[in-house]
Amino acid sequence: MKRKTLNDLDFIHRWVPGSSARTLLLLHGTGGDEKDLLEFGREIDADAALLSPRGKVLEKGAPRFFRRLSEGVFDEEDVIARSGELAQFITAAADAYKIDLNNLTAVGYSNGANIAAAMMLLGVAKFSNAILFRAMVPLSKIGIPNLKTSRVLISAGQFDPIAQVSIAERLAQLFERAGATVTFKLQASGHELTGNDVEAAREWLTR
Repeated sequence: MKRKTLNDLDFIHRWVPGSSARTLLLLHGTGGDEKDLLEFGREIDADAALLSPRGKVLEKGAPRFFRRLSEGVFDEEDVIARSGELAQFITAAADAYKIDLNNLTAVGYSNGANIAAAMMLLGVAKFSNAILFRAMVPLSKIGIPNLKTSRVLISAGQFDPIAQVSIAERLAQLFERAGATVTFKLQASGHELTGNDVEAAREWLTR
């Protein structure tokens, strides 16, 4: 079988080597890019390697990981297709950069959290652990997979007008039904990321 090379990695991305076995897969929100969460990822884990792809979908020039029809209304066919596409990229990146997939943790914010959640619930994720900031339920019809070996941290904003608390709680329930170990944190914030999110992620990673 032909070995994957850097030329096979069809997402614009950044790779930052680390000094530990862990790799953080950084998935930005709408309008972010491959550099957007690098500093945030390093604050969460100073030793991990960082893999940060840029979403391929453009919404009025703003990168995203999948299309949406309006605020909070997702193009679910595109969610499914893009989840598979991102999973293929992760496989290629793991081969090219010698990433241990058993030590890969997804860290997603907003749109990035939604694509990470979709990948797990669709059963195509190459990671079993995920930190989801300001996440929503990505699909209306989901066949619950077996996620009994997975851990998920959901960090929601108490005053978030987009990823509302009730939506984040519904996502947590979906993961629990799939057998995942779920930690739910409610931050005194809106949709923006805060220092408390960093602290929650650090604590969760060390468990």
